[in-house]
Amino acid sequence: MLGIIGAMDVEVTKVKEQMTQVEITEKAGMEFYSGLWHEKPVTVVRSGIGKVNAAICAQILVDLFHVDAIINTGIAGSLKAEINIGDVVLSTDALQHDVDARGFGYALGVIPQMKESDFKADEKLIALAQECCLQVCPDIRAFAGRVISGDQFISDKEKKNQLVREFQGFCTEMEGAAIAQSAYLNGIPFLIIRAISDKADDSATMDYPAFEAKAVENSVKLLSAMVQHM
Repeated sequence: MLGIIGAMDVEVTKVKEQMTQVEITEKAGMEFYSGLWHEKPVTVVRSGIGKVNAAICAQILVDLFHVDAIINTGIAGSLKAEINIGDVVLSTDALQHDVDARGFGYALGVIPQMKESDFKADEKLIALAQECCLQVCPDIRAFAGRVISGDQFISDKEKKNQLVREFQGFCTEMEGAAIAQSAYLNGIPFLIIRAISDKADDSATMDYPAFEAKAVENSVKLLSAMVQHM
């Protein structure tokens, strides 16, 4: 069973529409759609925005639906000049940029008393995503790199530059690293797929509405191809 998490309705609605034999389970204010997609068993859910919602959602997928892997799909802001709107970032790893325990001697982004704070994505899922992107989205580029998450919508150039300097991230969003941490703690593979909807700078509010739909379309096409090959 594959678990698929999107933070917003727009990120999962198209997947739900293509599913068959659907059963809906409500838990923690979320609706979990379990059924078949391309004849493969999946559970698809909108987590809501932010790290807490995302982590709770991932844990429910593990405990209640016994998923074997989790893919987090959605949109994000680019942190690199060469990663353009519409391109896709596939997580090699994920960390939380808003974890700050420097007062206790920890580096920025390090979670106190945990062995890991930088959570590694599954290499097989990364390779599958790269292959599928070439097949179904040949007009865009797929970048494998670090996804950084925090409970902030980044739309300030100075903040963007600080994130690039501190964490060398490829894109920034608000859920992925929390899902990655949940997957790590439960010992299951994960991948974060992020289609770029804005440049995470002063142009973000202008770009976001215009490019959100295209970014979501690319994510769904890629995810659909991956499920068919699983």
